[in-house]
Amino acid sequence: MVSAWPFGGGERKITGSKHPAPPLSPILLAGFGLRLVPPAVLRPALGVAMAAMKRRHPGVFARLAELGEPSYLIDPVDLPFVLLLRLEREAPTLTAASGPEGFEATATIRGPLLVLIGLLEGRLDGDALFFSRDLVIEGNTEAVVALRNAVDGAEVDLLSDVLSLLGPFAGPARLAAGGAIALFSRAAEDLETLRTAIIAPAMRRADAGIRQLDKELGALKRQAPGGRRR
Repeated sequence: MVSAWPFGGGERKITGSKHPAPPLSPILLAGFGLRLVPPAVLRPALGVAMAAMKRRHPGVFARLAELGEPSYLIDPVDLPFVLLLRLEREAPTLTAASGPEGFEATATIRGPLLVLIGLLEGRLDGDALFFSRDLVIEGNTEAVVALRNAVDGAEVDLLSDVLSLLGPFAGPARLAAGGAIALFSRAAEDLETLRTAIIAPAMRRADAGIRQLDKELGALKRQAPGGRRR
């Protein structure tokens, strides 16, 4: 269980790249299709996820109740919507919205969806993700650290937690989910191969072109009146 989380806490705003670049993945491609789907359609699924978390990890919500009532804007940068987490004492809620308009967040957490899930499940190092710019945190970092501490050690497994609600059908559902995960992994590998074969060389050529342009501009400056000549 990775327990590291960026910054020891405090009332400060972290600035920098506000939107990490989404990775080329099946999630990003699916996100393009979800642009036409109203966020309200996601509410039942999010409600199921919250119900599963409450059922399997009551201690987490007991600790969350001690935080007061902070609110979090969770932005999966490879999907066309944001998640709004309200830790109200009586009934914490998780909803989706097309954007943050009208939502006063105590803190904002941005990153690719799989990164955010990995953080929830304690499989990823928040410090490393922040410094690699795969994760952006804004607002009250103390509230983010408190959220992380509440879920730390809970051994969250989001898929298992959700499937647990199916009772005797959880086994067959897990088999189906395993097949879907295998297909996802294969698609992710194919997209990485595509990125390596096409996109990466194009970026190298672009970088080479920029370096050549810099050299030519430098030569022109040296030859211009008042410029330094060798």
